[in-house]
Amino acid sequence: MARTQDRGTETPEQSKTIRVQRFAGRADLFPRLVGMQKAINARNFAVFRLGGNMTTTKRRLVCELENWGPSNSAYSKAFIDAYGDELLDHIDSSMLPLIWNGRDDMCVAEAVDFAPFTVRLKARVLPFSGIAFPVRLGAVGNGYVTFTADYLDISSDTIVDLHSKSCQIMMDLLSLDERRSLPAEVLSEREIACLQLAGDGRISEEIAEKLGLSVHTVNAYLGSATIKLDSVNRIQAIAKAIRLGYIS
Repeated sequence: MARTQDRGTETPEQSKTIRVQRFAGRADLFPRLVGMQKAINARNFAVFRLGGNMTTTKRRLVCELENWGPSNSAYSKAFIDAYGDELLDHIDSSMLPLIWNGRDDMCVAEAVDFAPFTVRLKARVLPFSGIAFPVRLGAVGNGYVTFTADYLDISSDTIVDLHSKSCQIMMDLLSLDERRSLPAEVLSEREIACLQLAGDGRISEEIAEKLGLSVHTVNAYLGSATIKLDSVNRIQAIAKAIRLGYIS
C-alpha cells in the first residue's frame, strides 16, 4: 500500500506559527465577567489577586480587572481599605463566598437559601453591596472575583455556578502570566497538531498515519514542542500545552 507523502519538509507558508487557545488576552475575559455580572443583575465586577510576599504582613490585594468606570475609579481602593485584612485572613482558612450590605438601607446583598454557606462582612461601610468569590490556586493565583450592586438576591445554584466560573477566570489569568514568561518562540501548526493527538492518547505511529508524516518527523515535532514548552517529557509538555490554551 502506498504511503502518504511525508510532509516533514514544509514550505514557510505551511509551517507558519499559530496559537489555538481559548483566549488571547485579558480583553477576552471581560465578556465572560460581564456575562456573570448580568446573571445576578450586578452593576460592576472586579478581580483582585494577592501580590507581594506570602507572609501575611506583606501580602496585598491588587485589582487586576474591573469595570467601575471613570466616575467610580476609587472603588477598588475603597474596597481594599474597607475589607482587605478580612479578605487576606479569609482566603487562608475558607472558600466560602463573602457578602456585604452597603451604607443605604436598600443597599443589600441576599443569599437566603445559601446563607449558612456564606460569610458576612461588616455592613454599611461601602456605597454598594456585593459578593466576593474566593479562589485559591496554590502559591500563586489566589484572590477574589467580586460583583457589586445596589441590591443582590442570589440563588444557591447561581452562587455555585459563579464560584466555578470565578475559579476558571483566575486559572486563565494565571495561564496568561505563564504565557508571558515563556520565550517568544511559539508552537508551529504541526507541533500543535502532534501535541493535540498525543494528548488524545494517540501513539507516534497513529499520529504519523493521521497527519501523513513519518514517525521520525512526528517525534521531531513532539521533541521540539517539548523544548519550547520547557518541559522534561512529552506528558509534561501536553499538560502545559493544555494549561496554556494551545490544545484542549
